Amino acid sequence: MDYGVPGGRTAREGFPRRQSVREAAARTYARALPIVPVRARGMTIEGADGRRYLDCLSGAGALALGHNHPVVLEAIRKVLDSGAPLNSLDLATPVKDAFVTELFHTLPPRLADRARVRFCGPTGSDALRTAVELVRAATGRHDLEGRDTGVVHLAYPQDRPDLFRADAAALPAGVIVEPVQGEGGVFPTPDDWLRRVRQATSDRSVPLIADEIQTGVGRTGTFWAVEHSGVTPDVMVLSEAIGGSLPLAVVVYRDDLDYGEPAPHTGTFRGNQLAMAAGTATLAHVRENLLAERASVLGARMLDQLRSLSREFACVGDVRGRGLMIGVELVDPAGESEPGPPGTEEHPMAEEPPPAEQPAARELSAMVQQECLRRGLIVGLGGRHANVVRLLPPLTITDEQAAAVLGRLTDAIRAAARCHQGMKTPQRGRTSASRHMP
Repeated sequence: MDYGVPGGRTAREGFPRRQSVREAAARTYARALPIVPVRARGMTIEGADGRRYLDCLSGAGALALGHNHPVVLEAIRKVLDSGAPLNSLDLATPVKDAFVTELFHTLPPRLADRARVRFCGPTGSDALRTAVELVRAATGRHDLEGRDTGVVHLAYPQDRPDLFRADAAALPAGVIVEPVQGEGGVFPTPDDWLRRVRQATSDRSVPLIADEIQTGVGRTGTFWAVEHSGVTPDVMVLSEAIGGSLPLAVVVYRDDLDYGEPAPHTGTFRGNQLAMAAGTATLAHVRENLLAERASVLGARMLDQLRSLSREFACVGDVRGRGLMIGVELVDPAGESEPGPPGTEEHPMAEEPPPAEQPAARELSAMVQQECLRRGLIVGLGGRHANVVRLLPPLTITDEQAAAVLGRLTDAIRAAARCHQGMKTPQRGRTSASRHMP
């Protein structure tokens, strides 16, 4: 099949039209980003219309090295040319062995020394389900507050001291934390809070599960985001970037949790050899080229420059993130409230008040996204009201590309702000939510 998109403009316009007829209405990215990518390299995508875009979405964070990185393509070609099976289920293969070996090289040392790995279905959701079944089987705890999972998602600023004051029979089977809440609006979890949670779970022998689906592989400035706090989790849930742009998910856990099969089946495609080869190449390239350290330095510089926008535009609230996982929150004084990190309204934090409520700007955010697209920049949106512009550039982004991203985003915000007539005076500072960010 020829993917060069012959036939001129009429043929090019047919792709999104047919998609709108054939696919479900919940095509989130296709609705917001009406482009037809036909070629991509690094951070650049070329659409069927010949336009070029800087991709600051990176497959929702799955493309640590950007599109079609040479080391990834070479790894895939080697497997294809070798005649090896492309799906090996749970069987041992040289490709799988190389992937696990490289993965263990990158893990926090205190976990790597006692680690086991479990392959599952290829998505982050599959890995989370596998982790839940694992700790339920290991602890024998299956119920909590009427729920049958026995595992609690704990999001900053919840402390949930009630979880750990119960007797042993009422303790949860596990606690899941995200070092950075990505889809929820890019809220970095403060290191001291995560250390408190680790201490509470350790004291009561409750397994701590770190959701590193989007934060892993150098994204936040350390190879794994929990390393910022010095915390060693009992379980790590990994997906997205570890497959080198292909579907792959694994659960890494402490060996004493290995109590046999947590579930009778964990996914037919857990033996994806192309993804393992691409993942090995990606992990090694990030590690050998110190791309996590690069993400830390460049991300801090981008955050600093983006925060200056809050002094220029009334519509820019908090700017936050870690490494190359950045969120720019847009607000509207006349809009609805954005109550900070998910879950704060249900379980107030024990020691600190939640961030101040901020008015959300859903329509303004959508306008900014479209203005970015007109300027050749692809960005995502997140947050409970879709009012946070999310930047997830590849770790290979150059200084020149970073400058272009900042310039195009600034122009897009300026254009959208003019429509909302939202300019503010230079002396006005950032919103109070920034007080709670590291």
